[in-house]
Amino acid sequence: MNILDPQGPIGAADKTILIDSLAIMLAIVLPTIVAIFAFAYWFRAPNAKAFHWLDWEYSGRIELVVWSIPALTVILLGGVAWIGSHQLDPAAPVEGTGSPIRIQVVSLDWKWLFIYPDQRIATVNTLTVPAGAPLHFELTSGSVMTAFFIPQFGSMIYTMNGMVTRLKLRADNEGTFQGLAAHFSGDGFPEMLFDVHVVSHAGFADWAASVSRNERVLNADNYNKLARQSVETTKPTFRLDDPGPFEAIVTQKVPPAPGPRPTSESAQSYIGPPNVW
Repeated sequence: MNILDPQGPIGAADKTILIDSLAIMLAIVLPTIVAIFAFAYWFRAPNAKAFHWLDWEYSGRIELVVWSIPALTVILLGGVAWIGSHQLDPAAPVEGTGSPIRIQVVSLDWKWLFIYPDQRIATVNTLTVPAGAPLHFELTSGSVMTAFFIPQFGSMIYTMNGMVTRLKLRADNEGTFQGLAAHFSGDGFPEMLFDVHVVSHAGFADWAASVSRNERVLNADNYNKLARQSVETTKPTFRLDDPGPFEAIVTQKVPPAPGPRPTSESAQSYIGPPNVW
C-alpha cells in the first residue's frame, strides 16, 4: 500500500501534491533548524564578538521576516491544496480505455461488499477491475460510517448509511493491490481489508462470466448473514438475480446492520424480519 508508488492518474496526482507540500514545508523548516544551531553557536558565552541589540524585539525588519515567511508558506500550501482539491474532485470523470466499469460498494461490519450491477455479480473483500478502464464507484454503508481507500489508486472517500458518495478512479497496471477501511469502525476494523486484482479486459470478461455462473445468489437472506458483525475470511462471490440490492440498501428498504445482539432483556433489538430487495 505504498502511496509513493501510484498505479493510476489520481494516485500520481496525489503523490505530486504530497511531494510539493513537503518541499514547501521543508523550505521553511530546514532554514529554521540551521538558524537555531547558528544562533546557539554565535551567541555562546565564550564568543566575545557576539553583541546585544538593544530593543531588538521591536525591530520592524525582524517582524517583517518573522511574519512574512510563515504567511508565504501558508499561502503556497493553501494554493496547492485548493487547486489540487478541485482538480481531483472524486466525482470528476477520468478518461480511460474501453467501457466504464460501474461498481457499487457497501461497507459492512467488518467486510466490503462489491456489487457489479451490469455484470450481475457481487464479491466480498475482493475487487477485480480491468486495467485502463474508467472505474465508476458508487459507495454507501450498510452499518456505521467508514472510509474506502486504495492507497495506490488515490482518493479516500467516506461511506455513510443512507447516502451515496461517488468516486472515479483508474488502474493503469495489472497486478494485485491492497485496499482498506481508513476510518475506525469497531473491533474488526484491523481486518477490514480487501484485495484489488487488476487484470486485462479479456481477463475481466472471463472472470465476470465465471462468477455469474455461481450457485450462490445475493438475496436478502445472504445479505443479512453478511451484515452481521464478523470478519470474513473466505471471500465469497455471488450472482445477482435482481440488480437492485444497492438501491434497497441505500434507501433503507433493508435496515442497517443490527450490530451486537442485546445482552439484557430490557435492551431493544434492531433485528427485524427477513427483508426483500
